[in-house]
Amino acid sequence: MSARPGAAPGDGARARGNRGRARPSAPHASSTTPLRFGYGTNGLTDLRLDDALGLLADLGYDGVGLTLDHMHLDPLARGLSARTRRVARRLNALGLGVTVETGARYVLDARRKHGPSLLDPDPDDRSRRVDLLLRAVRVAADLGAHAVHCFSGITPAGTEPDTARHRLTEALTPVLDAATAAGVPLAIEPEPGHLLATIADFHHLRHALGDPEALGLTLDIGHCQCLEPLPPADCVRAAGPWLRHVQIEDMRRGIHEHLPFGDGEIDFPPVLDALAATGYQGLTVVELPRHSHAGPHQAEHSLRFLRDTVRATPAPPAVPSATAEPTGTDLRPAATPRTTPPHTAATIAATPTTASPTPSSTPFPAPAKHSATPAEGSTP
Repeated sequence: MSARPGAAPGDGARARGNRGRARPSAPHASSTTPLRFGYGTNGLTDLRLDDALGLLADLGYDGVGLTLDHMHLDPLARGLSARTRRVARRLNALGLGVTVETGARYVLDARRKHGPSLLDPDPDDRSRRVDLLLRAVRVAADLGAHAVHCFSGITPAGTEPDTARHRLTEALTPVLDAATAAGVPLAIEPEPGHLLATIADFHHLRHALGDPEALGLTLDIGHCQCLEPLPPADCVRAAGPWLRHVQIEDMRRGIHEHLPFGDGEIDFPPVLDALAATGYQGLTVVELPRHSHAGPHQAEHSLRFLRDTVRATPAPPAVPSATAEPTGTDLRPAATPRTTPPHTAATIAATPTTASPTPSSTPFPAPAKHSATPAEGSTP
C-alpha cells in the first residue's frame, strides 16, 4: 500500500536521515495549525500490527500511538532493532506519523498490570522500568517518533511522598539524558491516582529536574475532565507551551474510564479549538484501551467524530507563546456534565479546590548527579 495522497512523508524516514542532529525542542507552530489525528494500538490489540496500521491509513488517520507490548512490537523480545526497522518501513509506506507509548499492561510483570514502576521500592525493579523507557527512546529514534510517552506510577503502599518523588526524579534522569541525545522528547502523562496526577504536578517535576528541554507533557483530554480544576479547553491553553503529545477520548467527572466520543461529558469543540490555537503539531491520539473488541468500528467512528467537530468549529485565533506556567489559582469548575447513565468504573477524587503550590515550592527533590545508567541486560 502506498502513502495516502497529500500525507506527509513518514516521520521515520525524516528522523533516520537526521540521526544525531538535534530536532526542534517543541512540535509547535507560530499560528493556528491543522490538527493531526492518530489512534492508539492499545485499542487494536485483536489485530496484527500490519493490519492495524493498514486500517488506520485506509481510514485516513495521520498517525498512530504505538504501544510497546507483546501483541505488536515487543520491546523485550530478540531482534528489536530489526523489527523496528520493518515497522519504520511500513509507517513510511503508509504515510503515518508515530508516537511511542509505554503504558502496556503486564509488559514487565505477568502479575502486576503496570508493575514495576519508576516508584517501586526495589531498585532493581525500578531499573527494569527505566530500561524499558531507554528501549522506547531508541525505538522512537529509529521510527522518527515525535515523542516517547511515560508515566510516574502509583505511590507504593507504605512509601512516603517525598521518597516517591525522589525515586521519580532519580529514575527519569538517565532517560532524559538518552532522550536528549536521541533528539526525542520524553512526554510524561499525569494519570489519575498516580504520584504525578495533574498538570500542576508536571510543573513541580519539571522545575525539580531543572526544566530540561527534553521533558514535555502528555496531556490526556479525558483526564482533564476527570480531575483537573479547570475545564479541558482551559487545560489545553494552560499546557500549550509544554505539549509534546496529546491523547483524547470522552470521560466523566471523577470517573477514570476511557469512553468513546459522545458517551461522556466533554464539550469537544472548544477543546479542539484551543488545541489548534496552541500551534501543536504532534499527533492527537484517540485512546480507547478497553475497546479492542470493536477496534475497527471505534477507529472509524472516532475519526469521523473528530473531523466533523473540527469542520463545525470556527478557526480560532493563535495563542501567544507563553513562558510561565499556571499558578493553580484559577479554579473554575470543569465543563457542565451532560445527564448520563451511572457507570461502575472506579471513582477518582477531583483535585481539591485549593491553590496548588507554585513551582518555586516544588515538592520534588532535585535528582542526585550520577553518570551510571541501568545495565543493558537488567531486563529479563
